[in-house]
Amino acid sequence: MCHHGSMAAYVIAESQQVDNPEVQKYRQLAVASIAKYGGRYLVRGALPDALEGSWPVTDRMVVIEFPSLEQAKCWYRSPEYTEARSMHSDPSGRRMLFIPGIDEQPV
Repeated sequence: MCHHGSMAAYVIAESQQVDNPEVQKYRQLAVASIAKYGGRYLVRGALPDALEGSWPVTDRMVVIEFPSLEQAKCWYRSPEYTEARSMHSDPSGRRMLFIPGIDEQPV
């Protein structure tokens, strides 16, 4: 059972830009699973503008906000997202980071 913590958490994912039937199915299932577990997209499939360092033009970024880190991990392990992940035959070229937010902004 998932429990809500007291502060938001973020999932930051990067993946190569590919558009094929298996990726489209993954996206469809992922979107539904994220909503079910209380997540919301802040950034979806954007190409970052790298003012420092570099970013491959083939890679896109997603940022999802969840009510808590526990909820984000519960989503990741859920049957719904497990099904979505199974659509990706090749997970290489993907990175997914789970990051807790902060309680309040520093003064």
